[in-house]
Amino acid sequence: MRRLRLIFVWVLFPVFGAIAQEKKLSKEEAVVKALENNFGIEIAKNQIDIAENNASVLNSGYLPTLTGTAGATYNNNDTRTEFPGQLNDDGSPRGDIEVNDAESQRYNAAINLNYTLFDGLGRFYTFKRLKEQYQLSTLQARETIENTMLQMFSVYFEIARLTENKNVQMQALNISKDRIQRAEYSFEYGQNTKLDILNAQVDVTNDSINLLNTEQQLANAKRDLNVVLNQNLNEEYEVDTTIVFIPKFQIMEYIENSISNNVAILQTETNLTINAYDIKVNKSGYLPTIELTGSYGWNRNQNAPSAFLTGAVFPGTNSNVGSMSLGASLTWNLFDGGGTTVRVKNAKITYANQELLRMQVELEVNRDIQNALAIYENRLKIYQIQEQNVLTNQNNFERSREQFQLGSITSIEFRQAQINLLNAQTNKNLAKYDAKLAELQLLQLTGQLLNVEL
Repeated sequence: MRRLRLIFVWVLFPVFGAIAQEKKLSKEEAVVKALENNFGIEIAKNQIDIAENNASVLNSGYLPTLTGTAGATYNNNDTRTEFPGQLNDDGSPRGDIEVNDAESQRYNAAINLNYTLFDGLGRFYTFKRLKEQYQLSTLQARETIENTMLQMFSVYFEIARLTENKNVQMQALNISKDRIQRAEYSFEYGQNTKLDILNAQVDVTNDSINLLNTEQQLANAKRDLNVVLNQNLNEEYEVDTTIVFIPKFQIMEYIENSISNNVAILQTETNLTINAYDIKVNKSGYLPTIELTGSYGWNRNQNAPSAFLTGAVFPGTNSNVGSMSLGASLTWNLFDGGGTTVRVKNAKITYANQELLRMQVELEVNRDIQNALAIYENRLKIYQIQEQNVLTNQNNFERSREQFQLGSITSIEFRQAQINLLNAQTNKNLAKYDAKLAELQLLQLTGQLLNVEL
């Protein structure tokens, strides 16, 4: 018995030493990394930024528009003026007058201001609608975060389960290796046959294959978590296998407040508010629109030299002109062919549909919560049963090992006790993390997934 324990410690020490050297990735650290690095969460954050920009005063329509215009024109002309049959003052025939390279420039600039003083309250309700749209974007981002957290914990707990399974299978492998040594010693002293050695070797082979498969699954699960956390795919770490369940009274309190916290219900309520504003925006088409306008213009002309009837050629002249204007206009679409009426009616129908959708979502959420609670309680009971089953199989295995060492039972019977214990331990691990995931799904439905410590 002492020899068996020494072999067990000697074989496992290098493995546990290597695991101890791996860095620990706690649940809290995994949550922080996911919130900071996950691609889906980053996209959701950018969508919130877009909604925030849309809900700013710069997109409200309350600010005036100011435009500026400017222009310049350049002309270069050669002109010839003829005076057929005309005489000068001294009676001599009037000759032709030519003006070459006659340059002229024109410059103008203007600033125009437009401001909508009243538009039937359309922009007022549009601005409120944009605020609600921003709120909807935050709820959608919260839903993305919740789904990502649930995905992350699903992979995290899978790593924890496989880690515990790996440790259990390592113990089983070392026990099988010790059986080979015992079988060989017994064969040397003529206490058993070669068949016992072969059976032990077969068991070692099977345990080794099972361990290799578990190690491969564990490596794959770690890469899956690295993708969720957006870090190096080959990052190595050890996860926390400790599980703490939330007290039942706390769960029931969350369920009582689920209607006001569930993200799906909150989204339908926000959409309902948005649809209410859509009705008011469309009703603004019944009211007039008042607009204010203002402008200031500046012109500068430089004329080219020209010939006049007096026969002289005058140089170009310059002129500067500035003008300012203010105005107001009222536009009232007394009848638009019924377009506004149709839009208002359709908006009211959409609002009614959204009310029906809200009631449907609320009913479905209540159903999902009750189902999730039943699943959680069932899995919790299964976990408790599996815990007791491990204790039973552990006692059975210890007694079987004592009887096997005394030669009271065969290696096949001992192996069966070992397999029963191994199955009980792996089933307990599966039940534990299944129960915790069921709890997380219930917390998500009650809107508390991001508010509790796990």
